[in-house]
Amino acid sequence: MSLIRRGIRLPPSGWVLAALLAFYVLAGLFGRDPWRGEDAIHIGTAWHMLQFNDWLSPDLAGRAFHEPPLYYWSAALTGKLFGWLLPAHEAMRLASGLWVTLALVGLYYAARELYGQQYAAAGPLMLAGSVGLILHAHDAQPMLVALAAYGGCIGALAAINRRPRLSGLFFALSVAGCLLGAGIAPTLPLLALLPIAWWCSSDRIHTLQTLAIGLTAAVLIAAPWPILLYTLEPLRFAPWLSAELSPLLTPFYWHDIGRYAAMLPWFAFPSLPLAIWTLRLRRRTWRTPAILLPLALLLLTLAMLALAYRPREIPALLLLPPLALLAVPGVLALRRGATNAFDWFAMMTFTLAVSLVWLAWSAMALGWPTRLAARVVTLRPGFSGEFSPLALAIGLTASLWWLWLIVTAPRSPYRSLTHWTMGLTTLWLLATTLILPWFDYGKSYRPVAQAIASALPAEHGCIAERGLSDAQRASLSYFIGLEPVALNTPAGRQCEWLLVAGDTPQELASPDRRWRLVAEGMRPTNRKEKIRLLAR
Repeated sequence: MSLIRRGIRLPPSGWVLAALLAFYVLAGLFGRDPWRGEDAIHIGTAWHMLQFNDWLSPDLAGRAFHEPPLYYWSAALTGKLFGWLLPAHEAMRLASGLWVTLALVGLYYAARELYGQQYAAAGPLMLAGSVGLILHAHDAQPMLVALAAYGGCIGALAAINRRPRLSGLFFALSVAGCLLGAGIAPTLPLLALLPIAWWCSSDRIHTLQTLAIGLTAAVLIAAPWPILLYTLEPLRFAPWLSAELSPLLTPFYWHDIGRYAAMLPWFAFPSLPLAIWTLRLRRRTWRTPAILLPLALLLLTLAMLALAYRPREIPALLLLPPLALLAVPGVLALRRGATNAFDWFAMMTFTLAVSLVWLAWSAMALGWPTRLAARVVTLRPGFSGEFSPLALAIGLTASLWWLWLIVTAPRSPYRSLTHWTMGLTTLWLLATTLILPWFDYGKSYRPVAQAIASALPAEHGCIAERGLSDAQRASLSYFIGLEPVALNTPAGRQCEWLLVAGDTPQELASPDRRWRLVAEGMRPTNRKEKIRLLAR
């Protein structure tokens, strides 16, 4: 009761900080199907690994998937450990929570080493408050391994003078984890950061020894997997290596840096403006490790992304750890007027957004307001909302907690940052609880897969496919255990059943007159994208 009356202490520390970050990590991981896109692809890959005990290299719906294996190992393990308690896709998605937790812990220690204990909590809160992270942090996403590696690496390099042995160990684990989890390209900025970390060190001889030992250990940790792949499955080794090296052999375009930079104002909000404020405040001390290490990692990562990746949100996740670290001194050094403005903006924005979520829930579950309820069905044809007491209880608890946090949080430089991050998390939890069925109805391939399964006979034999995307093949494999072979292969040409997918009549047309249409399925939110089942 005393805590309820007094409120939380700021800056948050110990169990309070752990509880706030656990709230962020767990919100939105549960209660939903694998969503179309990356979430379905990576859950399907981990499920295949777990189902067929093929742990050496990832497979997507029975075909080689030339990706590093670490995320799929972790997802398959969490699926095996918690599959008795949760649906398989939710148990496997817990791996994302694990990697996000490691990223937040790395940012905590990096902020503590670079700026001091008073700044430590701001590191993970700033990363968690990044708008662009909230969705991908709760999807099945291998790039989260690299996110954790970036946090761990910069935390290790920041502490290299004070704790050299421990820093060398965590640096080795970070580099090896990035190689095994995300590949060669995302690891390059971590390696390129080493000369700068050595130059910033106050004891360069011992730092050089630590970094050499750390690199050696990283090679010893990461090397066994490609060696085993080359030895046991040589036909997969060359395509995997080609997939890893091909992005690094593409031409470098400066305008790709501009496209990533154009994404950051919203994707990295509020870290980006606060990082700029930090650089202005500390422009005369930019050569110190506190500024130079995260700034160098940011620039090196931006250059790597422009070389190796098309401008997309997922690779841009790697820009968030250095930006969050750079923003830490800035958010705690805001002038009173700016702090109050940021605080009020956070409180008003998320209170209004939470109110809108409740209004949408009322339209879906209660049918009021009637015009909004009709609009809900228009956007998701065939959708029918249901009243869930559990979702209502979670939503009420989260909303009351948000109001309590607004009322009781004491005046502190941390108040605005805490309100922003927890407001964003509360909004995300309500959206993935109260109106989750509406999102699930349009983003899941479950209804399409079940329609196909109901149209197939029990002994259907071989099934070929033409035009199915990776997400569609992964969803068919996960939901109904169907792994069709490509039509343009010898095995595919012998099949009596065929799945075709596309958006146009030409893409959906049968190969010849010998095929007849048996069934057709589509997601309610995309009337153009169709999957047809044909029989010879």
